[in-house]
Amino acid sequence: MTRAAAHIHSASDARRLAKKRLPWMIFDYIDGAAGEETGAMRNRAAMDAATLRPRILHNVSERALGASLFRQPAQRPFGIAPMGMCNLSGPGADLMLARLAAKYQVPHGVSTVASTPMEKIIEVADGHAWFQLYFSGDGTGTFKLVERAKAAGYETLVLTVDVPEVGRRPRELRHGFKMPFRIGPKQFIDFALHPHWSLSALFAGKPQMANFEMEGYAFDRTESRARADWDTLKRLRDAWRGNLVVKGVLDVEDALALQTAGVDAVQVSSHGARQLESAPSPFSLLPAMRAALGPDYPIFFDSGLRSGEDVLKALHAGADYVFFGRILQFAIAAAGEAGLERLWDVLSDELSIAMAQTGLTQLPPQRV
Repeated sequence: MTRAAAHIHSASDARRLAKKRLPWMIFDYIDGAAGEETGAMRNRAAMDAATLRPRILHNVSERALGASLFRQPAQRPFGIAPMGMCNLSGPGADLMLARLAAKYQVPHGVSTVASTPMEKIIEVADGHAWFQLYFSGDGTGTFKLVERAKAAGYETLVLTVDVPEVGRRPRELRHGFKMPFRIGPKQFIDFALHPHWSLSALFAGKPQMANFEMEGYAFDRTESRARADWDTLKRLRDAWRGNLVVKGVLDVEDALALQTAGVDAVQVSSHGARQLESAPSPFSLLPAMRAALGPDYPIFFDSGLRSGEDVLKALHAGADYVFFGRILQFAIAAAGEAGLERLWDVLSDELSIAMAQTGLTQLPPQRV
């Protein structure tokens, strides 16, 4: 797919090409948001309204894109957000992302519902992987996953807390999207009209939620996660001595409580606007989060990022590090691993050029 990759000049190009190649059900699963999707539009509008300050006559001939995460170097100030069932975007997508993480020494967020076992991903990522955790049911399976992550060598755990119940995403519901994967007449027609994806998926095998192939535990995507509370967090903090990040934080009071509870970083995120349509714009909350948590506490950010300029805006607004999500899946769907590498280069170029235009040779100060 090298030829297709040459047509990716922006994240919107990747999305446009992915929409042509993916079955409607798969595209809408990746692209969709909660309700009427006004939450996604609100966050995007806040980011679009933010501006950068152009500066002139600064020597910006050499610019550094490197960053630091928990005292470890990263070649970019952006990483890979945890995304479930990435292999739906293209066979082997999880490992494409892992190879990218290894190449640039950036974190690959490995979803609880990844298509590839967590052990394989961290191996291919050369250790540059964080495990994202959902607390679900009575917690039995959750703490089994924590022990597996320890044994596999993960040093950072990302507890995602903004899904006490899975949000209603009408685009998924209209297509009858289910996990584990089920194919009925409607889905069969959809797949038949997208033969390139369907044939590659057929040869690769039915997508699975690989991290739940554990004895005595069966995963249900719709299982309630509503039992998680502050006692749950304490249990997890006691059980996990590595870095603990809590993702899905959209309230300053909650962020302060997490800081007090010994959490190592918060991730300001609306889950890509996929859970609560009426949630505030995560981007608009960054300045208040920074003011409340102080200058030295790590704040990460995801949701709605589409460009290198967005990265710089988020760093100026108070984030230390950011994560791209669904646009990376679009790049894979559009042109495979070549498409992913192409979009990563585009994002890097956009950031570097924005730094030059705003008189920067180094990124804004970081605290991790």
